[in-house]
Amino acid sequence: MQNPQISLEDWLQDFCDPDIIDILDRITTAGKIISEKIKRAPIESLYGLTAQINSHGEEVKTLDMLSNEQFIINLKKSNFVAMMISEEEDTVITANTLDGKYCVTFDPLDGSSNIDANINIGSIFGIYPLSDNNHYLRPAKEMVCAGYILYGSATILVLSLNDCVNGFCLDEQTGTFILTHSNIKMPIKMDIYSVNEGNYETWKKPIADLINYLKLTDQSKNKKPYSLRYIGSMVADVHRTLLYGGLFMYPASNNATSGKLRYLYEVGPMAHIIKNAGGQSLIDGSVDALDYIPSTIHQRVPIFLGSIQNMTILSTFLSKNV
Repeated sequence: MQNPQISLEDWLQDFCDPDIIDILDRITTAGKIISEKIKRAPIESLYGLTAQINSHGEEVKTLDMLSNEQFIINLKKSNFVAMMISEEEDTVITANTLDGKYCVTFDPLDGSSNIDANINIGSIFGIYPLSDNNHYLRPAKEMVCAGYILYGSATILVLSLNDCVNGFCLDEQTGTFILTHSNIKMPIKMDIYSVNEGNYETWKKPIADLINYLKLTDQSKNKKPYSLRYIGSMVADVHRTLLYGGLFMYPASNNATSGKLRYLYEVGPMAHIIKNAGGQSLIDGSVDALDYIPSTIHQRVPIFLGSIQNMTILSTFLSKNV
């Protein structure tokens, strides 16, 4: 007998406060619209660039702009959101309400370089409670909820809430997210790593040594080489790492001394998810990503995350003065 389907709405009623339910409803509404636009992008001529350059000096694609607008429009409808921080905006976005007590951070469309190739992309978000002075530069451990929406063969919402991680698949016939991945736990070890190895020559020696070790075959120790899996979209690469285990890395390099990924709306939410799924996330190989406090809204950090045993191996290399 088939188990009854549990909708996101019903699940949240049992596990979430009304204010967070309202905010998540706005986020998932934006996600559904973005999902539909991505599927129709070739037909509606939504591929390609706009004339805009974002705060990071990156060319803004049409779907980037559309996704950012959907997040802002929908979150401004919530009475609980006081401010927002987006990858696509130079400054903090103030909401219309004076009573809001949360700051929502988001990368509206992660993996923009893959958009035109029809490769998995996604949206990442975090929900922070505001302090009395509306301070928003906060460590990820203070989030009340983090998540991402992966747009691929299916549209998947992954939520980190109340110390656990659950996945919901969008039923496109009903427009409802259905619980499909209950209480996700990462494998404690898997021989898979995900990194842009094209940057190998620009890394410091401990990182290069780690990669060399992962690729090594040692028959005396029954060690096989790790498999490299890299998509180039953080949402897609972390989603695979979450489900299959292994390592995801975006280290600092000579060309990007602080790494590439931003803390408040990329690294922080993913660290929250990985921790609650039983994994670990480290900045610079030593600082727990959940404890890090950014100095700007677009602070970049080098990030390493993955399964517990894999992260232990990683730490033995990166402790050598990364």
